[in-house]
Amino acid sequence: MSTPVRFIPVQRSLYPVLLALFVAVFVISNITATKAVAFGPIITDGAFFLFPLAYVVGDVLAECFGFRATRRAIWTGFAVTLIAVISFYIAIALPAAEFYEHQTQFETVLGLVPQIVLASLTGYLVGQLLNSWVLVKLKEKTGEKSLWARLLGSTLVGEFGDTLVFCLIAAPAIGITTAADTLNYTLFGFAWKTAVEILMMPLTYIVIGWVKKRENYFAEA
Repeated sequence: MSTPVRFIPVQRSLYPVLLALFVAVFVISNITATKAVAFGPIITDGAFFLFPLAYVVGDVLAECFGFRATRRAIWTGFAVTLIAVISFYIAIALPAAEFYEHQTQFETVLGLVPQIVLASLTGYLVGQLLNSWVLVKLKEKTGEKSLWARLLGSTLVGEFGDTLVFCLIAAPAIGITTAADTLNYTLFGFAWKTAVEILMMPLTYIVIGWVKKRENYFAEA
């Protein structure tokens, strides 16, 4: 008789999908953040449109799955980004084939400045951990009510911590050298990310409601 083939069943939870999206946004942000961007007097970086999305996904994770599961996602994103950075450096150091003509461009795009990497990883850890911790602590006090207060409160604390740490470390690496430009860079980053999260709050409400409904359905099935 043949031995039956067995596989570990895949859980129906949306957590792995949200975790993958969370990590992907962070890895991509680290690459696009190396470009300094200017809109008139406003100075920012090339990841300004991505960071708010990471916090929206982080809010969904914290609200629906709790601090422990969100912390696991944060550390997973940290580890994957670190692996990506190390891989970039190894690929750059490998000898290029004679017919390969884009070594300089390759180094320019993927040769992430160590200071940017440090700023991004540090800001990410500080901001995301603060964001999820504040949201969960507020939920312990409010229960399922006042979701808007949890989202707003966690956003203000998390985005401020992330932006302050990242900008203070990264500013010199992208060419920002004066105190005025650094302040501009920090304030705009915080204001922009917070404003986007507030504008996206209705969508966050819908996603959280859908995730909770779907997860509860499969849990009861």
